[in-house]
Amino acid sequence: MSEPSPTRYRTTNWSSYTASLCRRGSLLIWLDKDMIWLAPPDGSPGRPAVFSDAAIQFCLTIKVLFKLPLRQTTGMVASLLKLADLDWAVPDYTTLCRRQKALAVQIPYRRADGPLNLLVDSTGIKFLGDGEWQARKHGVQGRRQSLPGNGLPANRERARKVHLAMDTATSHIRAVEFTSSSDGDSRVLPDLLDQIPEGEDIGTVTADGAYATRRCHTELMRWMPPPPRHHVCHDGLVGTEGRAQR
Repeated sequence: MSEPSPTRYRTTNWSSYTASLCRRGSLLIWLDKDMIWLAPPDGSPGRPAVFSDAAIQFCLTIKVLFKLPLRQTTGMVASLLKLADLDWAVPDYTTLCRRQKALAVQIPYRRADGPLNLLVDSTGIKFLGDGEWQARKHGVQGRRQSLPGNGLPANRERARKVHLAMDTATSHIRAVEFTSSSDGDSRVLPDLLDQIPEGEDIGTVTADGAYATRRCHTELMRWMPPPPRHHVCHDGLVGTEGRAQR
């Protein structure tokens, strides 16, 4: 049986089609003039930081978005500030290199109405030097890489786990943690919940059976009131299918 021929479409609105392709290359960047660009004094000993975390994160976002080295990033940020008529100093590339190691990245999110409902899970990732394509084509295992600070020898395959906490209403990632592949999921749950801003109520936490431990139950009781006495605990955290409910 012959396969049906694919449907072919003919472009008739060439003016609109051309205009849409031009809009794909347009660049529009909004800069909030009320953003705290310079770091306020925090009273800590030593030389205080000149630029705020928001300024460093903005520069690093431009770096990742346009795939620029640090020196070119500073030049592009200076151009953007000039176009926005903002007389702000630009962090030096050495400052960006130093601050990015311990930067607490603020993930923008849109809050939903009512308490926060979190979905918590983890997945594994790996780092390979030569890439999966060469391994598939030539049958050669990629040259293994090492990451700084992992305590393991170089040229070894590095496996990592990404722990995520997602808002089920908006599908926004609210908390992220990176650990080694040997770390259990239940140990990371307190670190994920600590990334939720104070004063934001957590209604439910949905997870699988890997989080059904005493440590997770104790941490959830710190964030949420205990469930009713007649509530039954199942294989998950608390509640049906691993859902921790109020």
